Amino acid sequence: MSGDRRTEIRPADTADAAAIAQIHVDSRAATMPYLPPQTRGQDEVTAWVANIVLKTCRVWVAVRDGEILGYASLEDDMLEDLYLRPDVRRQGIGTRLLDVVRQHSPEGLSLYVFQQNTDARAFYERHGFTVVDTDDGSRNMENLPDMTMRWTPDRAH
Repeated sequence: MSGDRRTEIRPADTADAAAIAQIHVDSRAATMPYLPPQTRGQDEVTAWVANIVLKTCRVWVAVRDGEILGYASLEDDMLEDLYLRPDVRRQGIGTRLLDVVRQHSPEGLSLYVFQQNTDARAFYERHGFTVVDTDDGSRNMENLPDMTMRWTPDRAH
């Protein structure tokens, strides 16, 4: 858990769409250079966040001093997105977002991650996720090999 007490996790609303879209684009560009070039403009990504993500998922944002630093989106028990601004990585913010998502998925949580995304894979493994399957990329729009990871709460505690 982060010692940063100034960062608040709260539910996202439509006013957050542009900031979420910017984080989505910036984080993917900074942390996944192997992705195909982005073909959608900022307005299109913002519209996707406003009209799809915020309407089909439960979404939380990490906010410090009025600035959105990251977000997580959950659809049923699938973690669809967890992205941070590149300049705030490794400060415990992702862990705090993941903790909130897990509180809302008491039976467990699944996610897809690109096989090449070793940083994300290591992050999720540290938080108790295990690989349940792999894919050749045919199930994602980037056509890159991915894997499904799953976290199930430890009922012994």
